[in-house]
Amino acid sequence: MTGKTAIVGNGDSIMVFKAAGVATFPAEDEKKARELLRKLAKEYQIIFITEDLARPLTDFLKRFDEEPYPVVVSIPSGAGSEGYGMEVLKNAMERALGVDILFNKD
Repeated sequence: MTGKTAIVGNGDSIMVFKAAGVATFPAEDEKKARELLRKLAKEYQIIFITEDLARPLTDFLKRFDEEPYPVVVSIPSGAGSEGYGMEVLKNAMERALGVDILFNKD
């Protein structure tokens, strides 16, 4: 792997990333997103996926947590954030540190 970055999401949500030089892969549903992730995981180190596709693939995405690469990051789609990406980040931080340091309201 050479540090390549990709994004998987619906066409409208990912076009701005194409302008920034990120490889874009449109997926109209979770099935297509899963297929793309399997292929992209062999070539890309960082893969962004829009929340609308990531949420239904939660269990599938957990397999990527066990390896250093690729790093799969959930981001808001063009429709806005559903809070899924922050939820995943919060859980990862709690797992790594044993405490919620980012979102603790105390």
